[in-house]
Amino acid sequence: MRETVSEPVLGQIRLQWWRESIAAAFEGGPVRNHLVVEALTAAIRTCALTRAHFERLLDAREQDLDEAPSANLSALEDYAEATSARLVYLALESLGVRGPSAEKAGFHVGVAYALAGLLRAMPFQARAGRLIVPADLAAQTALDAGDYRGLRSTQALCSATAEIAAAASRHLAAARTHRHSIARRALPALLPAIVAERSLARLKQAGYDPFDPALATPETMQSWRLGIALLRNRF
Repeated sequence: MRETVSEPVLGQIRLQWWRESIAAAFEGGPVRNHLVVEALTAAIRTCALTRAHFERLLDAREQDLDEAPSANLSALEDYAEATSARLVYLALESLGVRGPSAEKAGFHVGVAYALAGLLRAMPFQARAGRLIVPADLAAQTALDAGDYRGLRSTQALCSATAEIAAAASRHLAAARTHRHSIARRALPALLPAIVAERSLARLKQAGYDPFDPALATPETMQSWRLGIALLRNRF
């Protein structure tokens, strides 16, 4: 959200527009003449999607308008759950998959995917002056804000990045403990785990330096990895 608006008030207006569109979809109101809204409304009504997931997602995106970093890793994980795991929950519901095991796997996959994505986007966020590293972790590692904004690789940065990456890896491992208790049709919603795993592996190869130029190289084998995972019924 912060990347697409120049002023917080513009972001709030956009979010309110979406809140009204989602409310109309659930309450049987008129559907706005908008390609995405029309398709989303149809999915909501056909698949009986959960309204709370949308509301939690929108509330979290409003937090994006605040430039302050997360207070700690737990707060960053909460943000990841709200912005990413909620989408996985909705994808599972769209596939007709519900239940505790699927939801737990979706939670962990969503958080891992979001954390890996935040690390992958760190150079972009640093250029914009936005600190991804939680405040307490930045203090613990003595991360220098000037080095961060200047995209200068330091041991402090690599140490902080490694901590976040380790959290993402723990979530991936936790998600996979539910692998054998989830219906095969749920797999497409959980494949972001494959993307997160590869992203974390590349980061490890770079010594947990998020500014390593090699990480900007596109992952050419990603579609193959996803296809193989689908064939093997794994995520």
